[in-house]
Amino acid sequence: MSVSVDLGLVLALLTAFGSVAGFLYKFRGAREAPSVQLSHPWRSTVELFRSPLYTLGIAIALGSWAFHVGALALAPISLVQSVIAGGLVLLTVVADKLFGIEVTRREWVGVGLTAAGLAFLAATLDGDAGSAHSHYDPATLAVFLAAVGAVGLLLAFAPRRPAMLAVSAGLLWATSDTSIKALSSHLGSLGAGVVLHPLALVILVASLVGLLISARSLQLGEAVPMIALTSAAANLTTIAAGPLVFGEPMPDSRLGLGVRVLAFACVIVAAALTPPPNAEPPVTGL
Repeated sequence: MSVSVDLGLVLALLTAFGSVAGFLYKFRGAREAPSVQLSHPWRSTVELFRSPLYTLGIAIALGSWAFHVGALALAPISLVQSVIAGGLVLLTVVADKLFGIEVTRREWVGVGLTAAGLAFLAATLDGDAGSAHSHYDPATLAVFLAAVGAVGLLLAFAPRRPAMLAVSAGLLWATSDTSIKALSSHLGSLGAGVVLHPLALVILVASLVGLLISARSLQLGEAVPMIALTSAAANLTTIAAGPLVFGEPMPDSRLGLGVRVLAFACVIVAAALTPPPNAEPPVTGL
């Protein structure tokens, strides 16, 4: 690997640590705030920020986001997301030991499988790690962003359950992360002018809408399942953007390809295990 890719992976590790801590503070803060109304986004956002714990979680998340932007600019998107997702294994430990949140055996297993599956994905990326892989075809990017963003919004406003809201937030953040990666390819030519690029607006809108939907999922569901589902949805989708949008090579051997497919399947099974076994009642009044 190049030095820049190595640095990108260090930033990805810092992102993973900050993401878990920020999420758990946001969970505590969201539980203190009035119910989020997606039909009144501005009022709900103001009420969330009246909670000091939620504001602290956002501050930590912003620092983590800055590391994430740097990682995406320096290393392949699928490798960055695999490292960040591998850090998901910290979720159960930090929630249990530092935040005093009860973690069930089912949740330990679900989160562990998710982290293991995404770590296997990282193990199949030998051919991807030589450069940042940030170039893209605009039409392919537009279709990918439109599809992922649309599914994310549909899940948010379909008959709602906490798990669907968590996945919705993850898909919207994947839309933002993929846009950040694409925008990083314009840094050399545009410099600070990237803030005026249309992708910058996509990043802003997808991030903020995802943040509000995530807060609602944290109000309705338990911390570990909701955070794990959001992270799994965001990371799986963003990892998929590597070969689909940015042309990152797939493994050459059938074994390598099989391991990658198995890893995706492992994460999907883990996502099914992570929510509580009891059926969640439909949520209304959002």
